[in-house]
Amino acid sequence: MTATFSRQNEIKNRIRESTDIIRLIGESVELKKAGANYLGLCPFHAEKTPSFSVNPGRQFFHCFGCGESGDVFSFMMKYHRLSFPEALKELARRAGIELPERTLGRAEQEQLKRRDRLYAINEAAAVLYQKTLFESPAAKPARAYLGERRIPEDASMKYRLGYAPGPDHGGWNFVTNLLQKNGMAVADIERAGLAVKKEQGGYYDRFRDRVLFPIYDMSGRVVAFGGRILGEGKPKYMNSPESLVFDKSRLLFGLYQHRETIRKQRKALVVEGNFDLLSLVVHGIDNVVAPLGTALTRQHVRSLRGYCEEVVLLFDGDAAGLKAAMRSVPFFLAEQVEALVALLPEGHDPDTLVREQGTSGIDTLIDQALALPEFVFETLVKQHGLTLNGKNRIIADLQPLLAAGDASQRALMIAHFSEKLGVPPGRMSRAAVRVISPATVAVQGKRRSSFESLPRRYRQIVDFLILYPEFFDILLAAGLEAVVMREPVLIDFMDFLKELAGSGECSPETIFSSLSDGPERDYVARLFMGIGGREGREGAEQQEMMCEELVSWLRENSSQRDEADLLEQIRMAQQAGDHETLMELLRRKQECGRKRTGFCDKLLKNE
Repeated sequence: MTATFSRQNEIKNRIRESTDIIRLIGESVELKKAGANYLGLCPFHAEKTPSFSVNPGRQFFHCFGCGESGDVFSFMMKYHRLSFPEALKELARRAGIELPERTLGRAEQEQLKRRDRLYAINEAAAVLYQKTLFESPAAKPARAYLGERRIPEDASMKYRLGYAPGPDHGGWNFVTNLLQKNGMAVADIERAGLAVKKEQGGYYDRFRDRVLFPIYDMSGRVVAFGGRILGEGKPKYMNSPESLVFDKSRLLFGLYQHRETIRKQRKALVVEGNFDLLSLVVHGIDNVVAPLGTALTRQHVRSLRGYCEEVVLLFDGDAAGLKAAMRSVPFFLAEQVEALVALLPEGHDPDTLVREQGTSGIDTLIDQALALPEFVFETLVKQHGLTLNGKNRIIADLQPLLAAGDASQRALMIAHFSEKLGVPPGRMSRAAVRVISPATVAVQGKRRSSFESLPRRYRQIVDFLILYPEFFDILLAAGLEAVVMREPVLIDFMDFLKELAGSGECSPETIFSSLSDGPERDYVARLFMGIGGREGREGAEQQEMMCEELVSWLRENSSQRDEADLLEQIRMAQQAGDHETLMELLRRKQECGRKRTGFCDKLLKNE
């Protein structure tokens, strides 16, 4: 068991050491160098002032706002919602390290194999659909349709557009049959969302007579498809169902392809449809994304926050577009992302507008866009009017926005909107108080570690053993256990370190990863980031000097305890009139005094 554990940790350490944490996190968070660390906006909670710190030396991140922390494995698991085996495999793939299957349990291996099969099926289907679009006579109407929408061939190739033929040309199971001939199980094809099981038995293709857009995850793998029907029929647009590899509430079409442009421009445009996106790209606007057949979610906004500072919503000016824009407002406020709403002219979508007016039409629309709170307010005024009853309705409808903002946003919006409505700020703030989430206060609360309440010297021992656990045995030999018996939290910490050392792996990283969520884990995270401890690892000579200082203190502490015991024995010998024993005890006390003086001199030099 110990050998297996050691082997697993060896592989984890190889992968961790081969992964550049700055590059990995930098794919999703804009990081800027700040001393020895890098700072950015936390991807796990809303903030405007960067509190998310990454330490490249320790391959470690910590957010001083929400407390999230960890290494490259933790980030992959938390940000991309992967299990540990999935994060391990993905990082091993990126690092070019072969991962022995025996390091995973049978259930974990099977889960990874299922995901791999879905990735393989989606990739194979993308190749088949693309080949059909460009080479099959049956795809002539699809090619004509793309021509009508002025989508050139190079754009179709770049985004790997494809075509699923209808029953008249490909039958009801065109792609299902071809994938099965390539050795893929029909049950897996169904799990990928490409085949639908019939009640009477057998399968048929989900996508028929549609132009298809492959959908990528942020690792560049095809995880799903979006299809637009050519002729009449419903639904006009169809996406793959959610699966082991596809979560439509998190992914945005075009974000993988356009992430670098969005990062450079610090702005993203959000449109409602895939063809809207493609038309803008054809005209040179490629900082654009689209939700996948669903309303914009908070997870979508959080994904965008890692790449840009401002988002512009290009929504239709009809009732559906207004509703979509209104629903997204709380998400942007909650994630503290600057956002504007640009409602398109009646009868236009981004596709028709850019084809008719070119990029200047889009630029003008963006220049006229309203900030989200202003857009909401103006929309509510149009809906309810400014009568007494209308104002009451506006105040009620504004409450979700006030709840979504932080304290400063709330105060500013209350002051701004109350002035516009001509009502006292207290009228709005009293209503707002009822909808403030208590979770906001809980997140902002600081958890105090029991380590922080320790005396200074004891806390130095804790910090030193966390950062340099290789000196644990030396401190034990110097009497560490006898000293810490006075502090229950230290007794538990010693037992914890002994257990880790006995398992064959006791490093700063395994100490952190083995701690449960709580104040002690937070304490270690802050220590790693240079709070309450030394920045990075000292040199070998400095480590030994620090260890020697602690050993001196432990020995002095032990000497003081021995001297106290001798004094008690001397008192008892005097009471008993045992002159011989008394003389021996006095001699030992004098010797202890000489040793303690030497230790104190040494400590004074080290202070």
